[in-house]
Amino acid sequence: MERFQCLSAMDFVKDWDTWRATLKEAIAEARKFGVSDEKIQSLAMKIGDFLAKKVCPQTKEEELLKEMWDIATPEERKTLATLMFKMVK
Repeated sequence: MERFQCLSAMDFVKDWDTWRATLKEAIAEARKFGVSDEKIQSLAMKIGDFLAKKVCPQTKEEELLKEMWDIATPEERKTLATLMFKMVK
């Protein structure tokens, strides 16, 4: 039986507000380098998959996002990533 191990992101992101601010900053930096919003959202899907599989939720917000990501279809995941992108714009 394989044991699931996940990483803790809390050493980097201390709380929900810090996580949102970090995401907003990352989007701004990507735009400075000419990355389109569509490409950023596509990358957000890949990052969402990684986080859902490898990073332990540390806050209630992260737990909710993980639960929604886990049950979402690929199209719904795209919608979640788009909403997160809009939320920090």
